[in-house]
Amino acid sequence: MTQTYGYVRVSTKEQNEARQLAAFDVAGILPENIYLDKRSGADFDRTQYRRLLRRLKAGDTLVVKSIDRLGRNYEEILEQWRIITREKRAAIVVLDMPLLDTGQSRDLTGTLIADIVLQLLSYVAQTEREFIRQRQAGGIAAAKARGVRFGRRATAIPPEFPAVHAQWLRGTFNSRAAGARLGVSQTTFLKWAHLWGQQSELETRYCEKKQESCKK
Repeated sequence: MTQTYGYVRVSTKEQNEARQLAAFDVAGILPENIYLDKRSGADFDRTQYRRLLRRLKAGDTLVVKSIDRLGRNYEEILEQWRIITREKRAAIVVLDMPLLDTGQSRDLTGTLIADIVLQLLSYVAQTEREFIRQRQAGGIAAAKARGVRFGRRATAIPPEFPAVHAQWLRGTFNSRAAGARLGVSQTTFLKWAHLWGQQSELETRYCEKKQESCKK
């Protein structure tokens, strides 16, 4: 007996799969035949998808909301399409694109039309993603040029640092132990020590200039 399966993928745990599940409910797919992965498109090692492929057999139908659920890029989408339709000999239905329905016409002409449409749409989707990445990269570069800083904010130097720093300078303990006393890594402690040294040097120069101006 042939079966109809649905596959849902959301990129992160924060994204909601409700829209895809609602579409499958309208399509009449049984809940027990729906497979869900919450993994990034960049990481195609998807447990539920692999389980679905093992279960899929000739004559079955796989339903997805959109073609980008099948893969992370143009090549991956085409490869999965080939595996499902040629190796598994199952049909694919893409709800957002009725032309991509190999179940309605399984003859050579129907399969050829679906393959051509798929390649065109996959190429457009891939080109759009690359264009978005280029715009993002350009935006980040422009922001950096304006002085915008990205990443986590630096951890503030705690009040206990000067005393620990002085002991470290005297050789009482090494930088790793100094960091441990402050609850931070050795790298963070050394970064603080560098900043502290720069600040002390600026203060010294300021005092020297002030004294010179007073003598005049």
